[in-house]
Amino acid sequence: MKHIEVAAAVFLQDNKVFAAQRKDFGELAKRWEFPGGKLEHDECGEQAIIREIQEELGAEIQVKRLLLTVEHQYATFSLTMHGYLCEILQGPLELREHLDSKWLAKADLYSVNWADADLPLVHAVSSLLE
Repeated sequence: MKHIEVAAAVFLQDNKVFAAQRKDFGELAKRWEFPGGKLEHDECGEQAIIREIQEELGAEIQVKRLLLTVEHQYATFSLTMHGYLCEILQGPLELREHLDSKWLAKADLYSVNWADADLPLVHAVSSLLE
């Protein structure tokens, strides 16, 4: 079975967290996630998330710290996801790869249909929000 390693960005702003909705394709169609993507060969998680956010959302970011690493088994692949707390340095977040996005307050965290691998990260983020 295919295994992929990805990095995901957690953006906190005004006591809310940014979530993005995946395209209508594949096993995770229209599910919500923390944006990011696959690590390329010889790339660390921090490098990958900076590159992926520039590509997917057109923003320059800074990685503050690793929040959590998640191992998850989907029906067609397994996943290692490194979730990083990040800060937006320049540019608004412009959707280039996603269907929709939302800034979610703590009370609204579970109002979207998260990808299963993102749920442990959602739980960790809830402790960072008031």
